[in-house]
Amino acid sequence: MKTAGESSANTVLISEIFFSLQGEGPWAGLPAVFVRLGGCVEPLCPWCDTAYAWSGGERTGVARILETVRSHSCRRVVITGGEPFLQWNSGLKDLHCALVSRAYQIQYETSGKVIIPPMPDALVVCSPKHIGGAWRFEEANLGAVDVFKFVAGGIDWFERIDAFIARHGIDPGKVCIMPLGATRDEQLRNMGPVFTYCRQRGYRMSPRLQILAFDTRRGI
Repeated sequence: MKTAGESSANTVLISEIFFSLQGEGPWAGLPAVFVRLGGCVEPLCPWCDTAYAWSGGERTGVARILETVRSHSCRRVVITGGEPFLQWNSGLKDLHCALVSRAYQIQYETSGKVIIPPMPDALVVCSPKHIGGAWRFEEANLGAVDVFKFVAGGIDWFERIDAFIARHGIDPGKVCIMPLGATRDEQLRNMGPVFTYCRQRGYRMSPRLQILAFDTRRGI
């Protein structure tokens, strides 16, 4: 919903906004307000656990989004999707600037399928997706990513990740590996191999805390 005086240029298609703990990646365990944007980029991930954000949502004014964010006593905002940077030139840039001007810490979660704008005042976490036998990643984004976050579930996954990192010369300190698992049991099965893999390569390991704590439950 737009507020008075706002045009479509400063509205964003929102799937949901909620307060929780960041369950994975470099902010794992920290409280954050999540702003999930609607819309994604094909090819879509067959294992995606937020497929509801691929379509639909409510076009919402920046002022209203800020009001919702401010209702939570938290200075961290995670902007995710879907693919958030689809909306950079149609409202997200306005939201970003408004959050920066109010001294919020911002983390973006992106697949890297679309161009990432210069982002010196936010943490950009990219999760490249291997779909249909190929990595779906815009190579022009390499310098814009602060942390590369991969899901891994066994030797085939490890080999693909190793090849991606070697091809692009990515520093191991920028790599975070999560055990594959949309359920608690699946994640627990994959934690041991991922632990060993990260120890061998010098990567950071990240669990998915929301799944370990609540299994398949949504809305936490």
